Amino acid sequence: MLTYEDCVELSDLTEEEVEAIAQHERLPEMAALEMGSYLVHTPAGIPMIKRIILDDIEEARRHGYAQKVLQLKLVLKHFVDTHPSNAAKI
Repeated sequence: MLTYEDCVELSDLTEEEVEAIAQHERLPEMAALEMGSYLVHTPAGIPMIKRIILDDIEEARRHGYAQKVLQLKLVLKHFVDTHPSNAAKI
């Protein structure tokens, strides 16, 4: 049987990236993992995930959550670094 962590490893995403998708889409983490895994493997998906993380950063900034903003910026940097082929197309 696969664990959640196994599924994350198979998705080409990190747990933090999945959490950002879950927060943005208001989904349970497993549903966000499925969505993210699908998106990251489609041509339009990488820019879409980048936009989701950017939206989460802006939301945290609006609410004054400075620590969350910093954490999400690290998530975004890692995502862009590990998915460079389409990352600039937003």
